[in-house]
Amino acid sequence: MSHKTSRWALPAGIDELLPDQTRRIERLRAVLLRRFEVAGYDLVVPPLVEFVDSLLVGAGEALTLDTLKMTDGLTGRQLGLRADMTPQIARIDAHSMKTEAERRLCYIGTVVRARPDGFGGSRTPMQLGAELYGVAEVEGDLEIITLMLDLLQTAGVDALVLDLGHVDLFGELAAAAGLSEHAEDAVRDALQRKAATEMDGLLADLDLATEYRQGLLALCDLHGAWAETLAEAEARLRPVLNEAMKQALARLRMIAELIERRFPVVTVLIDLSELHGYHYQTGLVFAAYVEGLGREIARGGRYDDIGEAFGRARPATGFSTDVRDLLRFFTADAPAPVAIYAPARYDDEALMREVARLRAEGRRVVMTNRPPEGAAARLVPGTEATQNLWQLVGDTNHG
Repeated sequence: MSHKTSRWALPAGIDELLPDQTRRIERLRAVLLRRFEVAGYDLVVPPLVEFVDSLLVGAGEALTLDTLKMTDGLTGRQLGLRADMTPQIARIDAHSMKTEAERRLCYIGTVVRARPDGFGGSRTPMQLGAELYGVAEVEGDLEIITLMLDLLQTAGVDALVLDLGHVDLFGELAAAAGLSEHAEDAVRDALQRKAATEMDGLLADLDLATEYRQGLLALCDLHGAWAETLAEAEARLRPVLNEAMKQALARLRMIAELIERRFPVVTVLIDLSELHGYHYQTGLVFAAYVEGLGREIARGGRYDDIGEAFGRARPATGFSTDVRDLLRFFTADAPAPVAIYAPARYDDEALMREVARLRAEGRRVVMTNRPPEGAAARLVPGTEATQNLWQLVGDTNHG
């Protein structure tokens, strides 16, 4: 690539939106934010850049490799471009809006990642999401999942698959089995990949009681239709079930039953090997999938006490999605506005008044002495002065 050509090239995974795309995405954005508003969620706008130690707190710790960093010329401290807005919303709740009441916040904005999200993925997704603070009960999980599914269906996403998991099942088993941090990480990695043979080898090298080894291996197989999977989980994990694990399974059952009833067209699955965000998630995790997209279209979960680093720990749950992923399903028209072309005579006071009047009505008026092809000259009904004034003005879909 020549130096001259490279000036016009964008970095891999970085793209731009042209007028037709922008009109559609702005219409979708308005529709989605309206859904948040009627559900009681308030819009916040966190900054694009923050100190790294704030961005990488809690949920952000897993984003270290995704965060582009730079030095602040004013303080000498390290800054980061946000790669995920969730830690920022937690900071706002804990520090900027101190209250013990329930809080519902939503957000939308571009995030910047050092690495693409999957093969050919964007490094600048337009992240949209919602966070619910102060509700520890299962009703909080149901509210967030219901909101996510409503939002996806509003955007035109059909035939959804909802995948439910719970990190406490693996966490409680690993703790009871006495796994070291290193062994826990290795086993968890194999479990997430459903690499049963590899996981069996790892566990065979550890001095584990038989029931814990079998319980951990069982997690590899426990995925599928929710009712059958939960019944199998209760049977196969019975020798190692403690109270926390029983509560986790009970919560999964309640959520699956109610979501299936509320959204009969959504397929609800259970996957007990799903551990995304394991080091900061504190319970339920979930993801929505749709045919034709090689990754989840939305995901979320519970991350209680994420605000502790900002001075206030409390229950929290939420979800996020990429608006650009939703755009491929959004079929509502967003046509270019019809333009009126007026001669560029800025010294003509009557013309300028008419342009101002039309624009105040919401009409699109372009002042130019070179209207595009198709902007045929015509007379506009009205007074003689107006007719003379607009005799070179034309309506067109162009421009």
